[in-house]
Amino acid sequence: MSDRKRLLVVYHTQSGNTGKLADAVVRGARRAGETETVVRRALDAGVEDLLACDGLLLGTPENFGYMSGALKDFFDRTYYPCEGKLVGLPFAVFVSAGNDGRGAVREIGRIANGYGWKRVADEIIVRGTVTDAGLARCEELGEAMATGVALGIF
Repeated sequence: MSDRKRLLVVYHTQSGNTGKLADAVVRGARRAGETETVVRRALDAGVEDLLACDGLLLGTPENFGYMSGALKDFFDRTYYPCEGKLVGLPFAVFVSAGNDGRGAVREIGRIANGYGWKRVADEIIVRGTVTDAGLARCEELGEAMATGVALGIF
């Protein structure tokens, strides 16, 4: 068993765009070798994954101005079992948006507030086509989160 800090990446992708962003986040996170990065699709992530992490990155497509149903399902399944156990958990969000993505970010923030989590980075919203610039921003987010978790600065 590793004693390294653990960064959990939970995401949902349908068209593949959020998957590209998640891959970039993970590439960046794994550059920070002192952190273990665990990746789960939202429908496969659960209470044990969440309770075992020291930091969390959440990725979703924007669906009707909201997060994906799969990410909402992750929250629904984990909230009560984790209630009060993850206060102060550092988190950040990345969104693949067809419109503006702010609705998804807002609602994830409201739910995260209920868990008592602490947002430690601005959200990344990639609108429309996933570009190299958007992927680079996601890599930076992943590396920053993993480094921050490893150093305990959040």
